[in-house]
Amino acid sequence: MRLEISMSPELASQTVLVVDFGAQYGQLIARRVRDLKVYSEIVPFDINYEVLVARHPAAIILSGGPASVYAPGAPEVDKRIFELGIPVLGFCYGMQAMAAELGGTVPQTDIGEYGPATLSRQGTSRLLEGTPEEQIVWMSHRDSVGAVPPGFSITSSTPTTPVASMENAERGLYATQFHPEVAHTEFGTRILQNFLFDIAGLSEEWTMDSFIEDSIVAIREQVGC
Repeated sequence: MRLEISMSPELASQTVLVVDFGAQYGQLIARRVRDLKVYSEIVPFDINYEVLVARHPAAIILSGGPASVYAPGAPEVDKRIFELGIPVLGFCYGMQAMAAELGGTVPQTDIGEYGPATLSRQGTSRLLEGTPEEQIVWMSHRDSVGAVPPGFSITSSTPTTPVASMENAERGLYATQFHPEVAHTEFGTRILQNFLFDIAGLSEEWTMDSFIEDSIVAIREQVGC
């Protein structure tokens, strides 16, 4: 008999899926979300679209990754996830994949950025709300967005990266070239909180204890005890 462990309907509707493009920080992203008491799962970038939708995610995070979006065979994101009507946040490669799919450009250059960088905010931003006009973020990339997709605005830059973050608040689409999930990004936690709670409207309800309790209930229901 195969046992399928699931959460309560209340917590299932609060799930954040982390789409993994082979990032060194993929597990860290999921852990940071869980540290903020929101349930998260990691799924591969090539997950079947119908399978992804069947998970009923409340929000999606696109991880970074080592590839270049213009390289042959580079991982791609299914464009349909941007039409689900749920918030999507991309980091690094995830930002570039979002831009490439939605009509932006990611030019092939030899200019990378690695380590701490000084970020300067531009205009208003729901994602960066409550963070300083200048702040230290962690960069680890060779490529970056050249032109944002239609409907997006540039919300920050660094001396090396003109498009360090972008967003289309009307569609619930956000992205950063830097890594909010690492401790080196000064206000990374605030950025994640803005996305999870202010933008996605999630609740701080998940804990490992609640997950264990839900699992026990599911097992008992299936074995009939």
